[in-house]
Amino acid sequence: MSTTTVPGPAAIGSSAEATPDPARARRRRTLAQWGFVAPAVLFMLLFFGYPLVRNIVMSFQHYTPSTFFTGKAPFNGLDNWRKVFGDGLFGKALWQTILFTIGSLIGQFCIGLALAVFFNRRFPLGGVLRALILLPWLVPMVVSGIVWRRILDQDIGVLNSFLGLFGIGHTPWLTSTHVALLAVILVNVWIGIPFNMVILYGGLQELPREVYEAASLDGASAWRTFRSITLPLLKPVITVVLVLGFMSTVKILDLVLALTDGGPADSTQTLGTLTYQDSFVQLDFGAGAVVGNVLVLISAVFAVFYLRANRTEGK
Repeated sequence: MSTTTVPGPAAIGSSAEATPDPARARRRRTLAQWGFVAPAVLFMLLFFGYPLVRNIVMSFQHYTPSTFFTGKAPFNGLDNWRKVFGDGLFGKALWQTILFTIGSLIGQFCIGLALAVFFNRRFPLGGVLRALILLPWLVPMVVSGIVWRRILDQDIGVLNSFLGLFGIGHTPWLTSTHVALLAVILVNVWIGIPFNMVILYGGLQELPREVYEAASLDGASAWRTFRSITLPLLKPVITVVLVLGFMSTVKILDLVLALTDGGPADSTQTLGTLTYQDSFVQLDFGAGAVVGNVLVLISAVFAVFYLRANRTEGK
């Protein structure tokens, strides 16, 4: 004779507790996700958000050295902005920043891509040569600037001494208003070539070899293969290289200070050096904040175009 066991109250309670609550599980999952994200958000707010907001507020204040002790910085409206935009040096620095950035990016990218394609083929001592080319990238920017300042010296510089062997007169690389900006661009190109080469070389290593084999069977020339296969496939890597290069070049300061200090006659003055000059030489922190905000705005506009281009390409 079979017996039926009726679960008691304790068994019923334990069964109810064993049933997971979807809402509670979802809340726990959400809290866990925020627990991982919160440190990064807090870091961004403290070290990026606060300085950015503080710089924007400072650009509308009459901020002097005494403000650091008194804490009193009265608002002066758009006076700082009018002062900066009304100064002819700002327009000159903006134009020279554009020239410096474009010249540096073109030189670094073209030479870096050529070296990446060259080293993409295996040959003896290829790894050793790649390591040697990385040296300019590993040297601190200020050290590179000081060394190149001695190399480009008009009277005792190594470069002019070498050119003198071919009958070329001493060129005032860093003391001529017509040549100084070009000299600074060339030095920055020398510094940035290793970074471009390494990133582009890594991208070339990831390209599928089957496509090149098919192109070879079809009789495509080396230039046609590079133009129709390598460049299109390498486009995402090229975009990253150009964006990172732009962000590091448009705000450059230490290299220009080490080479020319913005001279001669402000011929190498950029927005980065102008911010430094206004804030820490003239002690006009409001004007320096204005120029800094312009730099942030330029970078933000460039980033927006970059993100929109990537989104359109993804679709």
